[in-house]
Amino acid sequence: MEHKKLGDIATYVNGYAFKPEDRGTKGLPIIRIQDLTGNSYDLGFYNGEYPKKIELNNGDILISWSASLGVYEWNRGKALLNQHIFKAVFDKLDVNKKYFVFAVKYNLKEMEKRTHGATMKHITKKDFDNVLVPFPPLNKQQEIAATLDKLQSIITHRRTQLEKLDLLVKARFVEMFGEPILNEKGWNMVTIGDIVTEVKYGTSKPAVEGGKYPYLRMNNLTYDGHLDLTNLKMIDIPDSEIEKCIVHRGDVLFNRTNSIELVGKTCVFDKDEDMVIAGYIIRVRLKSIMLPIVLSYFMNTDALKKKLRNMAKGAVNQANINAQEFKSINIYLPPIELQTQFADFVKQVDKSRVAIQNDLEQAQMLFDSLMQEYFG
Repeated sequence: MEHKKLGDIATYVNGYAFKPEDRGTKGLPIIRIQDLTGNSYDLGFYNGEYPKKIELNNGDILISWSASLGVYEWNRGKALLNQHIFKAVFDKLDVNKKYFVFAVKYNLKEMEKRTHGATMKHITKKDFDNVLVPFPPLNKQQEIAATLDKLQSIITHRRTQLEKLDLLVKARFVEMFGEPILNEKGWNMVTIGDIVTEVKYGTSKPAVEGGKYPYLRMNNLTYDGHLDLTNLKMIDIPDSEIEKCIVHRGDVLFNRTNSIELVGKTCVFDKDEDMVIAGYIIRVRLKSIMLPIVLSYFMNTDALKKKLRNMAKGAVNQANINAQEFKSINIYLPPIELQTQFADFVKQVDKSRVAIQNDLEQAQMLFDSLMQEYFG
């Protein structure tokens, strides 16, 4: 199989270093890495002259090379490219764009090994250009891309189904209990401190190879309120300290330190296996007047996420909400019978979630296997 260097396949145009004062409310949107990853809450616009090479149009292939490595096909209309992102211009070889995207995606792990920088990881242009990818004839590229694209569509569809289930439950939550801040149903208002029996930080000990306990870190809590155990580390904790940082089924987990966009991620620990939490997570145990699933969905409403972002202190990359601030948050206290009805509804939805998740995992396994076959 013939291989080509990425630098021999296309020209890579870096974005423009827009200044804060360049960002306004009119003109073309300025696309940063967080606008590609979906973690942006502050889309800026530029209403002046700009070099034609940084203009984006539908179908352009973008590669983020700093902080968060990724490859994307742009499909949101005319825009302008910010720094730390390459636009691939296919002016050197005939290549199927979708094949190119899949090839780069596969090689991202290899690129990450070559990242430089202590705080903001990035890949140099030289290292990027020298990455080798398989380069079969164009018709074979098209065949491979079509196969992978079909599988990717199935994976995307399954993920969309899961997202819709989340939206269904969130809508049901607001229907039953009302909007969290307004409390239009007139429930008794308390603070989270009034409904907890315990709020404890996790351990600051590092993960170790072959540790005794699974180790939950902030990346194991998803933004929409679930556990993600796909990248789970292990840890050893002395028996004398284990009760301080171990979590059991029914504990609520709160991510107290993260980026400003992700701080405050909350979920219920729903596993039978005991695990240990890292120091960036708070373990919350509740009085019987509040069910864990109700608190979790309360914290994951859009209104509370906005409140948490406003509460968070510190730099953008290290925002923090401490235990006392968490306990000071106001929360309504609906009747326990109504909370139980909601919990039963979530259990029924979760049955559908499990079936869809299984289909998703099977499709993902096949996709990963083919990626290895084609690009490994």
